[in-house]
Amino acid sequence: MTNTLCISSNGNIYYPLAKDLYPLLTKDKVKIQFKNIELSDPREAFPSLKYSSIGTTFKVSIKSKDKSICLNAYSQKKGISIPIVIHEGKIIDHFVFENKWFYISNDTSDIEDALRDANISSAGKISLAQYLKLKNFEMMRKESLFEDSVDTSLMQKYPIEDVDISALPLRATLYDYQKIGFLWIRSILGNVNGCILGDEMGLGKTLQIITYAVSMQQKRTCSILVVAPISLLANWEKECRKFAPCLNILIHHGSQRAGNFKDFNPYDIVVTSYSVVINDLHMLNMKKWDLVVLDEAQNIKSPTSARTIACKSLNRENAIAVSGTPFENHVTDVWSIVDFVKPGLLGSLDQFNDVISDDVDGGRKLEPILSSLMIRRLVKDVANELPPRIDIDQPLQMSPKECEEYAQYLDEIKGLSQTSQISIGMFQKLRMYCTHPIITSNDIADPYSKSIKYQRLCEILEGILEAKEKAIVFTSYKKMFEIFEENLRYRYGVKTWAINGETDVSERQKIVDEFNQYSSSAVLILNPRAAGTGLNITGANHVIHYNLEWNPALEDQSSARAYRKGQSKTVFVYRLYYKDTIEQVIQQRILRKRDIAKEAVVGVTGDTLDEDDLLKALTMVPKI
Repeated sequence: MTNTLCISSNGNIYYPLAKDLYPLLTKDKVKIQFKNIELSDPREAFPSLKYSSIGTTFKVSIKSKDKSICLNAYSQKKGISIPIVIHEGKIIDHFVFENKWFYISNDTSDIEDALRDANISSAGKISLAQYLKLKNFEMMRKESLFEDSVDTSLMQKYPIEDVDISALPLRATLYDYQKIGFLWIRSILGNVNGCILGDEMGLGKTLQIITYAVSMQQKRTCSILVVAPISLLANWEKECRKFAPCLNILIHHGSQRAGNFKDFNPYDIVVTSYSVVINDLHMLNMKKWDLVVLDEAQNIKSPTSARTIACKSLNRENAIAVSGTPFENHVTDVWSIVDFVKPGLLGSLDQFNDVISDDVDGGRKLEPILSSLMIRRLVKDVANELPPRIDIDQPLQMSPKECEEYAQYLDEIKGLSQTSQISIGMFQKLRMYCTHPIITSNDIADPYSKSIKYQRLCEILEGILEAKEKAIVFTSYKKMFEIFEENLRYRYGVKTWAINGETDVSERQKIVDEFNQYSSSAVLILNPRAAGTGLNITGANHVIHYNLEWNPALEDQSSARAYRKGQSKTVFVYRLYYKDTIEQVIQQRILRKRDIAKEAVVGVTGDTLDEDDLLKALTMVPKI
C-alpha cells in the first residue's frame, strides 16, 4: 500500500512525478505518455479524489532505530507525518492525504544528489557507510539537508553480533567494555573498512586489537601490519606473546629486519615503526595487508609530514587508528586521522579547510562523522568494571644509537669482571644509562631526542594531562630530577613538584599537600627512598616507575603512595624498562621474588642479590 499515485503495468509499479500528473488534474481530456504508458485523469479511477493547487514542503529524516540507521522522507498535514516515497533514488514529489492530492513545492535536486552519492535508492534502513556519505555531502555543500537525530553512541553500546569470545584461543578475560570494543571493530570494519579506537589510556586498546587479530586468524589466514612508535615495539611483542601465543609475530625494525616482502608471509602480525614505514614503503607495499593498525595514531596528525604520507600510502584492505589522545590541537588533526581510516571521506585537505573552521563550530560539524567512526571510552565511564589498581608493564626497545652506546658500557664491565669479583656497583653506569643517556654524559641536547624511554614517558604524560589528571614519577637519580623539572615544564607548561633526599623533611608533607590540593593537572617527582614511604599522595592516580629498583618491596611501597585509603579513582601503575638490558634482568628478578616470597623474604634494602642476576646482565645485549 502507498499514499502515492502510481501505475501498475505488466506486474511492474511505476511512479510518475508531479509534473507528469499535474496536467491531468487541471485540464480535460489530456493524454500523457509516461514510460510508453498512456496516462489518464486519475479521478477516473478515484472519483472522490480532489487536488490542491497549493504546494507543500517535505523533509528527510535520519534516525536511530532498532540499533540501525533509518532514512525517511515525509510531509506534515494536520500534525500527522505523511510518508514520501523514494524510488530509485528519486523523491516522488506528491502524495494523497484524506482523498486530496498534494504536490511538493520545494526543490528535491540536492537531496537526490546526496542519495545518489550515497547509493541510496529507497527509504528505510541505510548502512553506516551510506550515512557517512550523506554527512560528508552536507558538509561539503555547507548546508543542512537532513534532520539528523542519529545517536551514534548507540552503535558503540551494544554487541553488534554474537561471537563466543571464550572460544577464541585468547589468554585473557575481557571486561565488558573491551568485548563491546572488539565486537564494534568487527562490525565497523565489515561496513566501512576503517575506524578509530580512541579509548583513554590504560583501558586495554592493544588487547582489543589482539582479540580482533585472533578472531581473524581463526576464520582464515590474516596479515596485519602494526605501525607504532619505536618505544612500543617491544610492548606489542610482549602483549601478543602473553595474550595470544597462537599469533605469529615479527618485529620488523633495525638493521636485521626483513629484506623481502615474502619474509612476512609466515606471520600473522608484523610490527614496525613509523620511521621504517618511510624507509621501507616500497617493500611493504608489495604486499596487500588485511589490516593496518596505527598505534599512537596522533603521530600522523600533521597532514604533510613524511610519516603521514607514507602511512596513508600503505596497501591495505582495512585500517584502524589507535590513540588515547586522537585529536589534540586543530581540526586538521581530525582530517588527517580520518583520511587514513576512510580515505577521501572528508575530501581533500583544501576542501576540508574551506568548509570546516578551526573552532567549536567546526568541531560540531565534524561530530556526527567522527562519532560514527570512533569508539572512545573514558576511565570514569567504565570505572565500575575496572579493578582499583591496574599495573602496566612497558618493555621498550632502545634506539640504534642507544644500543651502540649501551654495548660499549657493557664491554667495559665485562673487562672489569675478568680481573675483579663481580658486584652490583659495576652495573651502576648501565642503570644510569638506561635511565637517560644524558645522565652518563655532559650532553645538553633535548632529552626527548636522546632517549626512547623519555619519549614514552612523554607519551604517557600527554594522555594523563589530556585527561586533566595528576601523576607521580619515581626516579633514583638527581640529574633525572633536573631533566624532569626543566623539560616537563617547558614541554607541557605543567606544574611540577619534587621530593628527593635533599628536600628538608619538614617540607615534604607541605609539598604533598600542595600537590594533592592543586586543582589542575600536575606532576610530582619523587625519589623512592626519600618519598617511598609515609606519604599519602591520593591526589594522583597515575604512578610511573621511570627506572626500576632491584627491590620489589621498595617499588611496592612507592606505588602505595597513591594506591591507598582515600583514593577515589582507579590507580594506574606504569613500569618502564628496556628489554635485553640490565633493566630486563631487574624486571625478571622482581617478578621472581614476588612469586617466591613477596616482601617478607626479599627485605627492603635490596643489597643482597643473586650472582646469577648479575651474570645474566652481562649477557643482555640490546638488538639494533
